[in-house]
Amino acid sequence: MFSFFKKKPVVPEVPPAAAPQPLPASAPSAEPLLAVEEPAPRKSWMSRLKAGLSKTSANLSILFVGAKIDDDLYDELEAALLMADAGVEATQYLLDALKRKVKEDKLLDAAAVKAALKTLMIDLLTPLQRPFELGRHQPLVMMISGVNGAGKTTTIGKLAKHMQSHGQSVLLAAGDTFRAAAREQLMVWGQRNNVTVISQASGDPAAVSFDAVQSGKARGMDVVMVDTAGRLPTQLHLMEELKKVKRVIGKGMEGAPHETLLVIDGNTGQNALAQVKAFDDALQLTGLVITKLDGTAKGGVLAAIARVRPVPVYFIGIGEKIEDLQPFVAADFVEALLG
Repeated sequence: MFSFFKKKPVVPEVPPAAAPQPLPASAPSAEPLLAVEEPAPRKSWMSRLKAGLSKTSANLSILFVGAKIDDDLYDELEAALLMADAGVEATQYLLDALKRKVKEDKLLDAAAVKAALKTLMIDLLTPLQRPFELGRHQPLVMMISGVNGAGKTTTIGKLAKHMQSHGQSVLLAAGDTFRAAAREQLMVWGQRNNVTVISQASGDPAAVSFDAVQSGKARGMDVVMVDTAGRLPTQLHLMEELKKVKRVIGKGMEGAPHETLLVIDGNTGQNALAQVKAFDDALQLTGLVITKLDGTAKGGVLAAIARVRPVPVYFIGIGEKIEDLQPFVAADFVEALLG
């Protein structure tokens, strides 16, 4: 089994028994370690991931049923990848690599070509796969951004719960003072998980974030998670505010934030890539969380991200439950995408 998170070898606050040794996240046979009170077997996770990506999977898989290896197949595959939001650059890269492999390996049947495509896609996505490492700083400060509706606040609650299950003390900062409901939503998550939430009824989000970092240091917390206001990357004044929040967090603790994450709705297609570019340019992202891969999500956007702006994907989510947020494993994702 591999751990939901990776820990530093020495974390005094966590006894050895609470820190299982993970295998590399790339191990395709590994089982995610979930919150102990509600375990979900790997088979259940994979079946739900496959269901979430079933539309794209069906569109791609049907191309290889009794197909001839000719230009028509490549044309149809190109169209299917573009429809799956893989983007022009990733689609062209995969097609060129597939044609070379078919020629070099003298592949003659559709099943072999499909297997070759799966290998190429795993190779493309594997650089995005990286375990989230706990215990590097005391506290580990995380700044979390995303557009409204991406599932940012819910994701923060899920991550807080998982971190607690790994022996981490967590402090939340309600830095989304732009939307009152977001603050209230985070307070509910805090109460549910018995986590303290630093909040102000109305105030500067940078000040809330600074207070949270100071409080986390004073209390000896393991993790401080800062929620920020949802905004579109085209809202330049709000993006500038995000930069200010990051600078102020750095004043509260040197080197912080240690993780700057962007939460993305998996249904937003190529717009997700635009978000990654804009937020990465503004904040220098360290990781992504892809949510809502449980409906009409096409999934191919991860290929676009890998090719154009390869920011690590720490976690993917397929539903509302705690166990519906899991580490991103390239081989599992491609298996769900291509079958």
